[in-house]
Amino acid sequence: MLKRRIESVIYDNFTAKGDKVLIVTGARQVGKSYIIRHVAKKIFKNVIEINLIEDFEGNRLFDRISGTDDFYFKLSMIAGDKLGSNEDTLVFLDEIQQYPQLLTMLKFLREENRFKYAVSGSLLGVSMKTTTSVPLGSVDIVEMYPLDFEEFLWANGVGEAVVSEMKERFVHGESLDEASHNRIMELFKRYLLVGGLPEAVNEYIASKNIVRIREIQSDIYRLYGIDASKYDESHRLKIRRIYDMIPSNMENKKKRLVYKDIDGKSNGRADNYVEEIDYLISSGIALEVKAVSNPTFPLIESGIKNLLKLYLNDVGLMSWLLYRNNIKAVLDSECSVNLGSLYECVAATELRAHGNQLFYYDNKSKGEVDYLVDDFNNLEVLPIEIKSGKDYTVHSALNRLISTPDYRISRGIVFSNEREVYNKGSVSYMPIYYVIFINGYGSDMSEIIL
Repeated sequence: MLKRRIESVIYDNFTAKGDKVLIVTGARQVGKSYIIRHVAKKIFKNVIEINLIEDFEGNRLFDRISGTDDFYFKLSMIAGDKLGSNEDTLVFLDEIQQYPQLLTMLKFLREENRFKYAVSGSLLGVSMKTTTSVPLGSVDIVEMYPLDFEEFLWANGVGEAVVSEMKERFVHGESLDEASHNRIMELFKRYLLVGGLPEAVNEYIASKNIVRIREIQSDIYRLYGIDASKYDESHRLKIRRIYDMIPSNMENKKKRLVYKDIDGKSNGRADNYVEEIDYLISSGIALEVKAVSNPTFPLIESGIKNLLKLYLNDVGLMSWLLYRNNIKAVLDSECSVNLGSLYECVAATELRAHGNQLFYYDNKSKGEVDYLVDDFNNLEVLPIEIKSGKDYTVHSALNRLISTPDYRISRGIVFSNEREVYNKGSVSYMPIYYVIFINGYGSDMSEIIL
């Protein structure tokens, strides 16, 4: 059983005195159904799980529900002997995107309060964007991601006490001792290969067999591509093309999406692909990083350009695409392979999993900085550079960004493979694994001692 941080969030919803319906969104194969089921069995006497894709492919019992009474009647047909009360019965509607009309009904089911409800779905983010009557005041929406590096550490026997000590060191600007650093870096590089998809992590723990892990990643990558074919016919080819372009974009100098390459048209523009890009992001299989040329806090109000970077939602998928079964490319620190794309991908997944909205700095005269996030405690922008090689102290664009008075940026962070934490001017140098402590929820950042 993989320990997931989201477990406590689900537990709190299930045991709260309030009656909000839990909605767990996220890409396929990140463990949504399993974790809901796991927590529910600890709390409720009766757990009624209905997979609505299986229902759709079967007798379509829930296809045409006329109201809550009809819903209860259909529910009783398959679980009448398990229907207790709100205190002891959870109704779990999995793959609810198959019947978007049920999203609207959640408000009324909640108001009648007969049972506790939870829902999830593989493409739920897409359905919620297209369903205008989602009862936002009646639901708790939680987004789930693949295991982040902290959860990967837990899975590999690194206890929470160790991670807490690492966080204390991060907060106070202190390094780990060399032995601890080497151990964490060893696991970090293995995380680059394995990623955080639960099936791949479980296989790694069980067998350490990279061939089997790569087979799992290959299947999931293709599954994500197949999902695109389920979308509207006028968009599916463009969605698949953009999805397939993500790895090659990472190998380009700018790493951004080139719109004219999608259809091979010289006049390709961002406005032509809004729905396709939104599908990839809303489905959870891609992470977006928006360009900002004049960064001021909060970043959402800054002038956002139509220069977009897309990252895969899991670094293991990225390393499979780049290196297949050659683990030396990642594990051998002396190898000449440039791991910059892989490091940027893992940084994107870590920052997003910890609640950060992702931006990057793009300015013709000043250059480009990998990531910008909001520092809510200090009410300013925090620029971040990710370095995979020995030249981690070279970052002229970051220097120019911090030195621009109009931006009111007091500090920046460079993450690299180096163990030592130190400050030089307004820049802090930290080991790459400390990126897991950049919290986007408005806490912790003000505690950092520079």
